[in-house]
Amino acid sequence: MAETGKAQFVSTDPEHISISKSKGIKIDWKDGHTSEYGLRYLRHHCPCAVCSGSHGTVPQAPPIEPGPFQMYAPALKMVNVEPVGNYAIRIVWNDGHGSGIYSFEHLRKISPESDHELQR
Repeated sequence: MAETGKAQFVSTDPEHISISKSKGIKIDWKDGHTSEYGLRYLRHHCPCAVCSGSHGTVPQAPPIEPGPFQMYAPALKMVNVEPVGNYAIRIVWNDGHGSGIYSFEHLRKISPESDHELQR
């Protein structure tokens, strides 16, 4: 990574994006970093107002780990992934949710490699 002063440059521009609707997303960033996001991790980190609680409400994002009755729920999958301008992607989930716009800045910020949370 290039350095400017004491701060390190972190690119929020993707070089390549690989999408598996049943597994997740892998992004190779222009600064050489690679991020891999599992489905549950992405769904848990949905940036929409409802999931993040940005309207002053309690965040409604589903947990990263499945609940005890997960075997009765359909497996989480992305139904559709589409670009939003040159700055984000929108994911439509098979649980009916589809209002989250995942900016590349948000995706880099929640990169599992730097977040230390469980990815799946």
